[in-house]
Amino acid sequence: MSRASAGVVVACPCGEVYELRPEYAGRLLECPSCGRHLQAGQAPGAPRPPAPGVDPAFDRDVFLLRERIFTITSKYEVWAENGTPVLYVERPTYPVRTLMAYVLAIIATLMVTGWIGRPLARGDGTPLVLLVFPLAAFVFLVVSMSLRPLRHVTIYRDDSRRETMLRVLQDQRVALLTRTYTVVTPTGEPLATLRKTYLHNIVRKRWYVTTPRGEPIAMAIEDSIVLSLLRRVLGTFFGFLRTNFIFVRGRDEEVFGEFNRKFTLLDRYVLDLSADARRTFDRRLAVALGVMLDTGERR
Repeated sequence: MSRASAGVVVACPCGEVYELRPEYAGRLLECPSCGRHLQAGQAPGAPRPPAPGVDPAFDRDVFLLRERIFTITSKYEVWAENGTPVLYVERPTYPVRTLMAYVLAIIATLMVTGWIGRPLARGDGTPLVLLVFPLAAFVFLVVSMSLRPLRHVTIYRDDSRRETMLRVLQDQRVALLTRTYTVVTPTGEPLATLRKTYLHNIVRKRWYVTTPRGEPIAMAIEDSIVLSLLRRVLGTFFGFLRTNFIFVRGRDEEVFGEFNRKFTLLDRYVLDLSADARRTFDRRLAVALGVMLDTGERR
């Protein structure tokens, strides 16, 4: 950012004030003094971008998400920037069925290890020793995943749950390397696919958003490679290393949004797409992605 005479003013909490050209209005920028991400305000008199055919619940740039605590099912309240509730989200956990899946997986694992242990007890299966632990882990993982119920996400108009606005369907029970989810309308029409690859999460978490045909739309990625590596070593470090994401698209990875966890005792998140001034990214996908960035990553 540079100091210049223009109609958009950005004030950073570090004390710096910048005047920008009108074309920077609505863009997410970085303060050159402190590195803080800033949202360039709308240019004076600039009209609000129209959103034809968009439900009022999704017709906004900022969503506030709060997870309800002390509930078995994962539940989220989605508010507008002024605190007005606009959506309600549920993702069931099925604790009893999940527990049974783990119990049966343990039984299956013990049966397999017992079968391998017979030749070991006779002293003629020494090479099999190297296979016991990896095979036991593989059996437990596959059996437990296969028996656990699919956990679909449902986004409602409100907590009465009378009107479904959107669904995020878990596509697979067993996913060793990649897991995908399909975002669908209430009538079942697919809007997009959300995909995460577990190998990528080792270094820097990222989620891919593609069309139903697999064409790339956007990506959500951890905000900093340095912070992501620190989180792998230190965890959240008492909440100071919160896992935040930025939304990028295109070959140049243009940043058009953020999903940040607030520093509070409760799980509160800000989904900010103000940088996408033209609203080319479907806000329904943004909300679905925001929910999965929390419940899908167990942050």
